[in-house]
Amino acid sequence: MACKWILKVLMIVFNSAIFLAGLTTVVIGVLVEMKRNHILQVLGHIKNVSPEIAHLSNAGYLLIAVGAVLTFMGFLGCCGACCDNKCMLMTFFIIILILFVVEVVSAIYILLYQSKVKETLEKISEEFAKKIKEDYGSKDVFTKTWNETMTLLTCCGFNNYTDFTGSAYVNRTSLYPQFCCSPERSLQCNERNAASQNVQGCLDAVVNLVKSNSALLGAVAICVAAIEVAAMIVSLILYNSND
Repeated sequence: MACKWILKVLMIVFNSAIFLAGLTTVVIGVLVEMKRNHILQVLGHIKNVSPEIAHLSNAGYLLIAVGAVLTFMGFLGCCGACCDNKCMLMTFFIIILILFVVEVVSAIYILLYQSKVKETLEKISEEFAKKIKEDYGSKDVFTKTWNETMTLLTCCGFNNYTDFTGSAYVNRTSLYPQFCCSPERSLQCNERNAASQNVQGCLDAVVNLVKSNSALLGAVAICVAAIEVAAMIVSLILYNSND
């Protein structure tokens, strides 16, 4: 009896962790979705965007969906453990098992895709540089969107400052965007200063961001997977103990 009580406590602890992980994932998904329009505005100016990049705009919806499922499963698991409900316990086990398999497949896909991020972005490099030359400084929406992107990623242009050479902004002011020099505006951002500052392009900024966060994402995924496996084992034991 004491052993069963301990298993119930473990089940509640594991599912509380799953519940909180789900809520956190939903919040992150909402924050990503809030930026979705900004991303779509940038991509909307580029023709023939590869499917891999276009799918990134749906990342917010995916996170919200996964988080909602995790939250529901955490609640279901807690109810099943507290009420000794065999139907809830078995439903919990089956759905968590399916979710676990989906997460493993998704993790493998992300790991494989990570190495292709730069290659994928380079495919639209010329098109992006062309649009910057054509629209930056002449179209307010594009200029504002691109300024927000450079502020967010601390970068200059898609490749580097040369993307702005020949743009309406440079032709009109003989200066480059301040993002390509000192953000404090203490340095006049002419071509010579932009070249000497050598601020990274947004392509490299995105690639570095993905690489720097991959280890953290991997660690979180492993922790969640371990909790799910432990919860599945405990749910099966509780299910069999109710016979």
